[in-house]
Parts: sequence; C-alpha cells; structure tokens
Amino acid sequence: MSRVFRRRRKARLDEDELVDDAELETEQDEDDEEPAPAVPERPQGPWDVDDVPDDDTQRIDLGGLRVPVPPDTEVRVDVNGDGEVVAATLVQGHSTMQVNAFAAPRTSGIWDEVRAEIAATLVTAGGHAQDVEGPYGQELFAAVPVEGGGAAPARFLGVDGPRWFVRALLTGPAAQDRSVAAPLEAALRDVVVVRGSEAMAVRDALPLRLPREVAEQAAAAQAEGEPTSDDEEQPDLTMPERGPEITEIR
Repeated sequence: MSRVFRRRRKARLDEDELVDDAELETEQDEDDEEPAPAVPERPQGPWDVDDVPDDDTQRIDLGGLRVPVPPDTEVRVDVNGDGEVVAATLVQGHSTMQVNAFAAPRTSGIWDEVRAEIAATLVTAGGHAQDVEGPYGQELFAAVPVEGGGAAPARFLGVDGPRWFVRALLTGPAAQDRSVAAPLEAALRDVVVVRGSEAMAVRDALPLRLPREVAEQAAAAQAEGEPTSDDEEQPDLTMPERGPEITEIR
C-alpha cells in the first residue's frame, strides 16, 4: 500500500554591597556542588512538540513521531509482526535512515548507555563498532554482520530529549559518505517527538500509528472486502513488515 503526498543569568552584587569572607566562602561552596545530570540541549532539533519552531515544514503525523518528507524522499512506515507501527524509515536513493522513539528519564539522557549496549551486541555477533564524533555528538560507526557472511556499514545516531530518546540508523552509502548523509541528517533535525504525559517505562517505544488518511483507506478497503482472482495480488491489509510507502514527489 502506498500514499503519495504533494507537497539565567547569575545576579551580580551591587558595587556598594559588602560581603564578608564567610559569606563568600558559603557561596563558593554552593557553586562547587555538582549539578544533577541534565538532558543535553537540542538547539537545532529534533524537537519536542512543546518547543518546535513555527516553521513551514510539512510532516507526516505518526502519533509519537512527526516525520518530515524532504524532496526526493520516500517515507516507509515500519510495522512489526503484530501489525504495530514501530518506526519510520526515510529513503533517499540507496540510503536509508530508520527513526525510532522511546521513553526516557526526566532528568538524564540514556544515549551513552544505549550506545555501549549496541556496540557490545555487535561485537559479540562478530561485527565492529567505534565511537566517533558526528553532527549530533557521539555516534556509533559500525560494521553489522549480514546473512551469508560479511558486514554492512551502518551509523547509529542518538538524541536525548525531555523524557524521550530518538535513535536513528543510517545504512547504505549514507553510512560512509557524509555528503550523501547530509540531507538525511538534516531531516532528523526536523523530526518532532510527541512524548505525551502518560507514565511509561524507560526504553518503552513511543506509540506510533499509521497516518490517519492511510488508516482510513485501509479500513475502507477491508470493509468493502472486494474479492480478487488468483491471478491478482491480494492486498495485504495487515501491512507487510516494510510497511506502506509514503512518498514525496516534487
């Protein structure tokens, strides 16, 4: 099934105010206290739904994620075996970027921990993983074992937000060529996360859904129950693993 879219500052003392040595020492001790871990700022996205800029970016609403559709890009909605939407994949040529969103703690990020776990899993499976600096900070450059032997290059990007965490997986030429990856990296900055206020366990996937129009079309087709001959392809309304393709054409 496919759907085509057209397109504070610290207060300063008064110069007249006198402060004795004991007070200065107390203030210094308070300043030296180590602050609680905080979620890194995201001045250029991905955005939380509460701080997204007022721009003209068109996005596909998948519930927990709102995904941009850059020019010459196909967006695939990834569905698991139970028919649940679990991710969105942006496709540009032979390169892909899969985007997942998860619940995270309120006061600290989890990307460092998740990155280490991904690296350990890859190494155990016979692959390779290395921390490198990328456009979103530390990322993982990896060689992922594939069926039949060998390994495929991949990049794992992570962004911590307020009570959420976004992971992006780049494969294809974009995993090795930064110039090819640039449009996908830029698209990640335009992703919007809708965490919601409900309580969720850390690392639980944020609930995603098909775009409303696609879901309505699938439901209507299922309700019609039009028979098909053996020579015709039966529509798969439970959705294939890859999911429907949502394509931007300009």
